[in-house]
Amino acid sequence: MTTANKVTIGRIILVPIFVAQLLYYFRNPEVYIYWYGAMATFLVATVSDGIDGYLARFRGQATKLGSYLDPIADKLLMFSGLILLSVEFESNPFNQRIPLWLTVTVIGRDGIILIGSILLYVVMGNVEVKPIFMSKTSAVFQMVVIGWVLCKLPEVGTFWLAVISAVTTVITGIFYFREGLRQYDELRATSG
Repeated sequence: MTTANKVTIGRIILVPIFVAQLLYYFRNPEVYIYWYGAMATFLVATVSDGIDGYLARFRGQATKLGSYLDPIADKLLMFSGLILLSVEFESNPFNQRIPLWLTVTVIGRDGIILIGSILLYVVMGNVEVKPIFMSKTSAVFQMVVIGWVLCKLPEVGTFWLAVISAVTTVITGIFYFREGLRQYDELRATSG
């Protein structure tokens, strides 16, 4: 259990705290402590993503467990933020929402990648999923959109950040799809 893995587990633990604070704030918009708490929790979770990445890459703390936990922690935080901030609640103290089309794009892309990876694993017995640089860029823009809405910044910024996030998400989806096809074609070439 490396320090990087402990930071990642801490980030996973922060997700339900973030969700609870947001839900309480939706129900009680006059109680600002929930809003501040949600923003602080999201900030700590986002910063800890960079910390565990630094520890894993530059301090030699990369582990097999960490390679599974880190994307799980990322997706839990991102999906919870996107879903909660794009759903229509009776009271919306943020006066705006993340566009639902962005949430569907992000979750849809990850669902397709997951199904494709499972299919490749069933057919090949092994699958290599290598993160690409654009994927990190896409994740950063998605986190910025969530942070933007959490901070109640102007709605026009939300739209343009969502557009950039959606475009980078689709591009990374295409890259991952092509990589899956390449791995499948290599298998057919070697076994045929």
